[in-house]
Amino acid sequence: MALPPQADSSAHSLALLDAQVRECYGRVICSYVAHDRCAEILMDRLENVRLLQIILSSMTTAGCVGVTFARSASAGVAGVVLSFLLLALNAYTKSHDLGMVAQRHRQAAADLWLLREKYLSLITDLSIGGESLDALKARRDELLEELHKVYTHAPAAGSLARGQTWDALRKSGEMSFSDAELDLFLPHALRKG
Repeated sequence: MALPPQADSSAHSLALLDAQVRECYGRVICSYVAHDRCAEILMDRLENVRLLQIILSSMTTAGCVGVTFARSASAGVAGVVLSFLLLALNAYTKSHDLGMVAQRHRQAAADLWLLREKYLSLITDLSIGGESLDALKARRDELLEELHKVYTHAPAAGSLARGQTWDALRKSGEMSFSDAELDLFLPHALRKG
């Protein structure tokens, strides 16, 4: 028994909407992971920079003590070199606030997490049915606006985190997901495979 043309068209429209929402869901997951990874990378760098500052400060102090008490010229030269390195590192941290940028990445990841959950809810509602196509499209459009706001305020993902996150995508196709790939992110009941 064939479906009436209007029902067939509606089912096709729902299938297209479902495909688009699933694709957006996958992109949001990848962006979430990229921003979360950027925050981790930057916090690791900040920890290393702070440790290096402490080491250079202590070595500079040791050089000054060596000049003062041992009257060692080599300790004085070493102290000057170390002091210059510490100055350069401090200037770097003044112009590159790694902690603030890491926090912005963490905020972007948190915002993307919420959007990921909203996309998952929309995919669930698409699977359940019952809502009109227009209502589902309106929700999709609201999510796209929210996503745009997050991306507008989010810092750019660093090349290392982006590379780690997007490597798999480059192999399978640019920003495109198979049902099997999306199924890995979805609960069992919502998987197509």
